[in-house]
Amino acid sequence: MRVKNRRAIASLFLAGLVLLVYWFWLSLRPVEIVAIHHRSSGFSDVLVTSFPPTDKGKIKWWLKNQNMLKDKYAIPKPDSNGYFYVTFWLFGKGYKEEGKYDRLCFNDIKTKINCIEKDAIFSVDKSRNMGLMFTVYDGDNYRLDLNGDIIKVTSD
Repeated sequence: MRVKNRRAIASLFLAGLVLLVYWFWLSLRPVEIVAIHHRSSGFSDVLVTSFPPTDKGKIKWWLKNQNMLKDKYAIPKPDSNGYFYVTFWLFGKGYKEEGKYDRLCFNDIKTKINCIEKDAIFSVDKSRNMGLMFTVYDGDNYRLDLNGDIIKVTSD
């Protein structure tokens, strides 16, 4: 009986260790920007191959890299009122034809293969009423307050 318990504990420990290593690997992967598409005034789409897995990691990545994004890719690209909306999409298996229902297509690509699967993971927008907002598509919404603190937005 003791041997079975030891094997079970060793198996659980090993499984936990594998999950922990996988989580660290996900967290440490660099964000690779594949393409930037500017739509109408103030709207930009960023196609990425990976992104931090946590809400905090996504926001932290934006705050750390916003100057690089502005200098290298000219995003965000605010409209005449200073408002903008940047959405980060997982690039997945690349560009595809429009064929399938509900794909996001980019008019600035002049071929039939100009769409991606809609797999938004993060967005940042700035407006007059809310200021700088962060939306995590599998998580919550957050706002940057005047003191630089990140505040979770509740839907009350």
